[in-house]
Amino acid sequence: MTRAAQPGALLIIIPAYNEEAAIRGVVEEVRATLAGAPVLVIDDCSSDGTKVLAKYAGAEVLPMPHHLGLGGCVQAGYKLAFELGYDYVVRVDGDGQHDPAFIPAILETLKTTGCDMVIGSRFVARDGEHTSAPRAIGIHLFRAVLRPILGKTVHDPTSGFVGVKRTALEVFARSFPLEYPEIEALVVLQRKRFTFQEVPCRMRPRRGGRSSITALKSFYYIVHVLLGVFVNVLRFEGRRRRKST
Repeated sequence: MTRAAQPGALLIIIPAYNEEAAIRGVVEEVRATLAGAPVLVIDDCSSDGTKVLAKYAGAEVLPMPHHLGLGGCVQAGYKLAFELGYDYVVRVDGDGQHDPAFIPAILETLKTTGCDMVIGSRFVARDGEHTSAPRAIGIHLFRAVLRPILGKTVHDPTSGFVGVKRTALEVFARSFPLEYPEIEALVVLQRKRFTFQEVPCRMRPRRGGRSSITALKSFYYIVHVLLGVFVNVLRFEGRRRRKST
């Protein structure tokens, strides 16, 4: 993908790792929902047919030279989008859980509200369907931790169904949390005095493959993310104190 974007252009990015069971259907659904919008699959060095099937479905593919993990993949997509001049980027996961029918609502909210990020939330007007028990526990914990930091409640802080506009894109192109990025990204934006909103959306079961977050990894996930959040807060407070002295 080397074409410069037109003003106001939207790019759909789909990070994917070994998602051959779902990726073709995801790309086809996205293209049917937003005819004409470019779709970029960031292939995280998959060992299956993800890359081939994504191309077959009509997406452009950005192959990673090494397995970078989710954060590295997403940042690669953001960096390319920023360099090509895109004003809006919506991220859709490659496992089929995000319903592309809600992309227009995310995009419209970005365009009309002035916020920098929009999160597709399964907990706004819905009950968090298809959310595992460990993930639900983590979500409730993260809500409580993030509320005083962000100054508002974020109902679905782990959602990867996210749209950003160019202001946030510029920040994330330079620096983006690498391992479990969704929650730490909110803290990064808040420290830039950027704003976010949530819109209701529907989540679906995975179409195939397995989630990388097992029951054992759920505990590691919670601890790791909380540490990342507190490190971000401490860094910000440290910089603020140095500036005030």
